[in-house]
Amino acid sequence: MKKAALAALLALGCATGASAQEAAAEGRRLFQQRCASCHATETGINRIGPSLAGVTGRQAGRLEGARITEALRGSGLTWDEATLDRFLQAPRQLVPGTSMMVALSNPAQRAAVLAYLATLR
Repeated sequence: MKKAALAALLALGCATGASAQEAAAEGRRLFQQRCASCHATETGINRIGPSLAGVTGRQAGRLEGARITEALRGSGLTWDEATLDRFLQAPRQLVPGTSMMVALSNPAQRAAVLAYLATLR
């Protein structure tokens, strides 16, 4: 399964132009279906989970004003593409004690959501 996720990420990383835009658009659609009830995409708006605006490159558990579990705060993770992929695949496996319950087992769906998250600044 890790090989499939890596292949999807590599394919996404090689995508340019319309295909990268299509991946981000699909990721936005999936985000609306699977993530938006708990996460906002606007800076400073935290819901059940933290805002995901600018999440790529951010240290896990350090967003001011967000409700964060001690498990995530103490994880020492930084949200790069590979870490986000692993977290979205199995949140409670990567960070036991996290309150994140939704997982995306499909590598192509995770890659699309990651493409969308990368557009959020």
